[in-house]
Amino acid sequence: MPKLAVLYDAGQAVLSTFDLDEVLQRILAIAHDFFHLNNVAILLLDKDARELRVRSQIGWDVGEDTICLGYHDGLTGASVAKKQPIYAPDVTKDPRYICCAQSTRSELAIPLMVRDEVVGVLDCQSDSIDRFDQETIELLTLFSTQASIALQNAHLYSLERKRARQLEAINTIAQQSTAVMDLEDLLARVCSVIQLAFQVSHVSLLLREESDLVMRAHQGTLTPCTPPGQRFPASQEPWSSVIATSGMVIDKDVSTIPEPRRLFYEAASRMSIPLISFGQTLGVLTLHSSEKNAFRESELQSLESVADICANSIQNAHYVERVKQLAYLDGLTGIFNRRFFELRIIEEIERARRYGTGMAVIMADIDQFKRLNDEFGHLLGDEVLRQVSSLFHQQLRRLDVVCRYGGEEFAILLTQTNAEQAMAIGEKLRRMVASHQFPGVPRTVTISAGVAVFSTHGTLRDELIRAADNGLYAAKQAGRNRVCLASLARAATSIGS
Repeated sequence: MPKLAVLYDAGQAVLSTFDLDEVLQRILAIAHDFFHLNNVAILLLDKDARELRVRSQIGWDVGEDTICLGYHDGLTGASVAKKQPIYAPDVTKDPRYICCAQSTRSELAIPLMVRDEVVGVLDCQSDSIDRFDQETIELLTLFSTQASIALQNAHLYSLERKRARQLEAINTIAQQSTAVMDLEDLLARVCSVIQLAFQVSHVSLLLREESDLVMRAHQGTLTPCTPPGQRFPASQEPWSSVIATSGMVIDKDVSTIPEPRRLFYEAASRMSIPLISFGQTLGVLTLHSSEKNAFRESELQSLESVADICANSIQNAHYVERVKQLAYLDGLTGIFNRRFFELRIIEEIERARRYGTGMAVIMADIDQFKRLNDEFGHLLGDEVLRQVSSLFHQQLRRLDVVCRYGGEEFAILLTQTNAEQAMAIGEKLRRMVASHQFPGVPRTVTISAGVAVFSTHGTLRDELIRAADNGLYAAKQAGRNRVCLASLARAATSIGS
């Protein structure tokens, strides 16, 4: 009876808290103090991974407490399979024994069960042969029943707290989506809220742009493998599967995936969820963990709700952005106007300064445009402007910006671009225009261009525009139909014909 009374008190102790870590520590303390065990561990069952993972222990050798055992590995696995205690009086004679402490001579594995389901194993080991008699095994089995209930209660409590945080996150994101219409601000806030609510290492948002996915925002503790704005072919895995099936993809181990596609250096596992609005896949929401096999399908419902809200919010922001852009479009050519250029150059300079990615400005001008208007009329002159704008738009990347700066002059912003690349792009545009057959114009139409690069030619808007203008002036002075780099403007050094 005294033993049962102590056992009752022990059961009350583990059942008096809902905190999982505290429950685990109390179970170990009772096993140590009441049963005089210096080597005891609690392994919890991961049904998705079909593994037993050490959750808390005392007495194991250093490094062994991180091992994961299969469903049926060792004495612990045997206790799970048979749903009853498994005892090895002499581990040297039991082939099922897996060493976790060199001093172990006998081992008792007791399944922790709720109803008829195993939730873990109480693993008791001793440095004495045949340490556990029948009475001790029975008492430990009774205690394990109380420990199982305590663990299940703590697990349910943890789930409820987690769901409450997730519901709060869903509500917060829904509120943010109606209050924030700026796309960049919205994406940053969403990443931050999700990372905090779902307690993951990192969250990122990749949006579709034609055949690519572009990382537009991310938040967390991991180190990005690529600079902001990196593009990934949508045909690559896992993106292709996410987009093709419109379903979630869980990568249990991404440590072997090449760095750019892994997204973050320390990432070990990843969950990817499509962002779908009105049947259109806008992008992919990705959650990353520094631990392998960290994500479960049980979390999908909450995350799908988050993804749906994000997708609709992004769609709304796109609409607002489109309405804004209409105010920044040139009525004649359909490309952006000078007002938009003035806004974007500030943003691109700040991005280049912050991330060291570089950027360039090209100022281009149609050669002898006034003469063309005088000879062939303004209607034909307008058509030349439209076609030159179209050529520029077709040849530039989606992330670059081409604007009609005024009259026959164009301003082009090139992101993540150095001087050599900018000169090559300018020369490419020059050749395209020079070789193009403009209907109704019996002679060749050409352009001249000047190139300026951050930070070689300036770190401020006015400095870069002035430098590019100087390059354009040098190109005109050198005979037109050429591209000049701002730093060589005075010498009128150029490439082209």
